[in-house]
Amino acid sequence: MRLDSLYQDVIMDHYRRRSGHGLREPFTAESCQVNPTCGDEIRLRVAVDGQGRIADVSYEAAGCAISQASASVLHDAVCGLPQSEAMIIESAFHALMQSRGTDAGDPEVLGDAVAFAGVSRYPARVKCALLPWMALKDALHRSEGISR
Repeated sequence: MRLDSLYQDVIMDHYRRRSGHGLREPFTAESCQVNPTCGDEIRLRVAVDGQGRIADVSYEAAGCAISQASASVLHDAVCGLPQSEAMIIESAFHALMQSRGTDAGDPEVLGDAVAFAGVSRYPARVKCALLPWMALKDALHRSEGISR
């Protein structure tokens, strides 16, 4: 099996069985993001505990398989982590998406998010993959857990 095929399977598995889907309470902050190019939308909530850890990420999303799978991967990647570690993953994912296919990503940092390496070769799809991550970053800023 080729690596690209395996990565496609990971994306489709996250799309079919979306981790974190469905808005939950309590939450610390919320962010709504829209991709004007294709119409994908996400409403993401983050719950931060008293120690600055991401206790939960929940979301409602409408859009393509890539944006919804990316939200599921995000949920699995950052729940339970300190905000600072979550932002390291967010930065690594952003760099991967901006690489235009030249960066395979570090699976030790990104986990299942490396499956989106192939998406980075398609500029029109990059925004789809980044949408949930932009919502997370915005929500964490809104929670005042990370200074601007």
